[in-house]
Amino acid sequence: MTAVVHNERLRRYGVAGLQILAVAAAYYGAGKLGLLLDVVKGQITPLWPPTGIALAALLVLGLRTWPGITLGAYLIEISIEPIASSPAVLVITAGNTLAPLCAYLLLRRVGFRDELDRFQDALALVFLGALVGMLVSATLGTGALELAGGLPSGGFWQSWSAYWAGDAMGVLVVAPVLLVLRRAHWPRGVPLSRWAEAAALLAGTLLVADVATGAATRLFLFFPLLIWAAFRFQRAGAAPCALIMSALVTLASARNSGPFAGHDLFTNMVTLQAFNVCASLTALLLAAVISERNRTHEEIKRVCAQLSEVVATLEPREPTPRWPPPQEDCEQADEDRAV
Repeated sequence: MTAVVHNERLRRYGVAGLQILAVAAAYYGAGKLGLLLDVVKGQITPLWPPTGIALAALLVLGLRTWPGITLGAYLIEISIEPIASSPAVLVITAGNTLAPLCAYLLLRRVGFRDELDRFQDALALVFLGALVGMLVSATLGTGALELAGGLPSGGFWQSWSAYWAGDAMGVLVVAPVLLVLRRAHWPRGVPLSRWAEAAALLAGTLLVADVATGAATRLFLFFPLLIWAAFRFQRAGAAPCALIMSALVTLASARNSGPFAGHDLFTNMVTLQAFNVCASLTALLLAAVISERNRTHEEIKRVCAQLSEVVATLEPREPTPRWPPPQEDCEQADEDRAV
């Protein structure tokens, strides 16, 4: 019995260790991709996918994966010059760990569900998970860089806005996709027209992105596609569509092109964050509302079917005549005729 318990404990620890290493590797790889869009000396980017990966890992795997977040964040920071050997690395690593932990605790406090199929879940992810939770990492990270001399002179608030926008965007567009993929399965029996519609949605998104990122007045062209994705494909379409759109707009902001040309960093980050919040709210809230409507419709159908069965059992029925009549009935009829 002791050996069985010991083996089970080793197995549990082994699984936890593998999960931690997987989270660290995913965090590190996503961080390297995010730094390709840096806007402040190779240190701050308007899109930081690791925050979405970290929050999704905590929501799906639990609090035991936080060492993986810390390890991945530390490996990223020590690879960045010129802060690789400064004490700022530890502060930034702590901030990048605490931010998703705070977001996780806030979401669990309000009863957040990973399915993202309720209106309140979408609101909680946007406001508590992204906008509030990421204040921790932005403040600690930017403060550490300022003290270490890693920021331009007088550029604290501009850098802070970019740090916050990047971390919040990782939660807004990456975490929903990962939560959707967790429950994804290959659809069966889907008609060809449905696949054609999905392909048309993807092609339309890429086409509109090329047009919309040319000027600020065209960014609204994205929203009909978000509404289409949410109505027709719910979370499975809305989350990836929002990710593609936000990534393309972020690329334009990092290059200072289109609607972001000719403006300072702070203005661009405010514009980018406003677009990301609006896009995520539109996609997630509308998808959640449609999912709730479909779930309510199915529940009404189920209840109606149950009521029909109950009513059918309570309906009075005409007595079925017996033929041939029993012998006693025949004898009684003969006596009545004789009288």
